[in-house]
Amino acid sequence: MNFKEKLLQLKDKYKELENQLMGTFEDPKEMAKISKEYSDLKPVIELSNLYLKTENDMIQAEEMMKDSSLKEIAESEFYECKEKLPEIENQIKIALLPKDEADDKSAILEIRAGTGGDEAAIFAGDLFNMYKAYSELKGWKLEVLNYHENEAGGFKEIISNISGKGVFGRLKFESGAHRVQRVPETESAGRVHTSAATVAVMPEAEDVDIEILDKDLRIDTYRASGAGGQHVNKTDSAIRITHIPTNTVVQCQDERSQFKNKDRAMKMLRAKLYEAQRQKLDEERAGMRKSQVGTGDRSDKIRTYNYPQNRVTDHRVNLTLYKLDYVMVGEALDEIIDKLITEDQIQKLSEL
Repeated sequence: MNFKEKLLQLKDKYKELENQLMGTFEDPKEMAKISKEYSDLKPVIELSNLYLKTENDMIQAEEMMKDSSLKEIAESEFYECKEKLPEIENQIKIALLPKDEADDKSAILEIRAGTGGDEAAIFAGDLFNMYKAYSELKGWKLEVLNYHENEAGGFKEIISNISGKGVFGRLKFESGAHRVQRVPETESAGRVHTSAATVAVMPEAEDVDIEILDKDLRIDTYRASGAGGQHVNKTDSAIRITHIPTNTVVQCQDERSQFKNKDRAMKMLRAKLYEAQRQKLDEERAGMRKSQVGTGDRSDKIRTYNYPQNRVTDHRVNLTLYKLDYVMVGEALDEIIDKLITEDQIQKLSEL
């Protein structure tokens, strides 16, 4: 089947789905499934119509070229259409790439200080502020689920829930080791120090995505410690949940309410188990081969932030921007993310 035949087949499928949606459904889930398939196919059909129209215009222009009085105009239109076709074809192929079902989901963002002591904790705080600013620019809602502050500033660990459509799809390639090079405020000799923080981004999971049995959980309560006000040493409001089959542990002590802490801890646990399940499936599908972009391996050094040079380098796609100041306030982060997404699409296209 050639490319044009494939497009006509997709148009037939789209019409079939349209007719089905005009009917009645006994099962709401079936209706939702068909509605989603129809919605997902719509941009592909719009591009297909553009491709077929452009191809038809090219054929007509070729015919017009036989008329000497129209040859110059027709020739110009012919080559313009011929140039557009491969570009539209590529857009269609990208639109037809298998979708990551988690891309539209909200996300759990974990940032942890790595090597570098106090400076690493301060950098973890800087990364958190970067993603917070980026979330605000995107109109997403960021809620801190749990954190452990560092005495010198910043965080040993901070876990957040970022809610909004397509959050995971935009942030999933942020997982990995982020390295910073700068002169710490405590450095009197002006020497540049290198420290690191790790980032993990996981899709927020619903009950339908992952089943967690009560019998598989051990829930412990304890008194919260550290910053948090007068209540921290008075009530056993902090929650630690252990998922016994996988020995996955999450904890939350940020809220006064034990119920709220449990709810937040369960949200973190669902995300961790869902991501582990997704990674297992991805490894099976890929034959244990990691992709070039977005391996999610937190030991991989994915990006370097060099303050003296105002430079950010993403090592996976060899992208360097001399606008660190704009990246750290979220404004230029899209330039990096767009490049990562494009590289991922190119790789997937090459594998088809």
